[in-house]
Amino acid sequence: MANDFLSTLRTYLNKVKEGETTPTEVASAFNAWLRESGGALKSKIHEEVEAAVSNMGFIKREEFDELQAQIVALSQKIDGLCEKPAVKKSRVKKIAKDK
Repeated sequence: MANDFLSTLRTYLNKVKEGETTPTEVASAFNAWLRESGGALKSKIHEEVEAAVSNMGFIKREEFDELQAQIVALSQKIDGLCEKPAVKKSRVKKIAKDK
């Protein structure tokens, strides 16, 4: 990678010496190359961090929030199913009178 950079820089410097390009054009091309390289490096770092975190067994905050929402929804559903139906008062009175 360093060799590619140095050879590219030498090529641009030779073009400037020969008058084929201006220093401004070289600087512009160099800035564009730096932006592209920075984006690629940032992407690679992001991928490596994601892989390392995943290997450690961690999850992303978004995934945690989704799971938490699912748990709350299931909990509410279970609570709705487990509620005992109301016993009618007339039945309670009848049972009490029989005893």
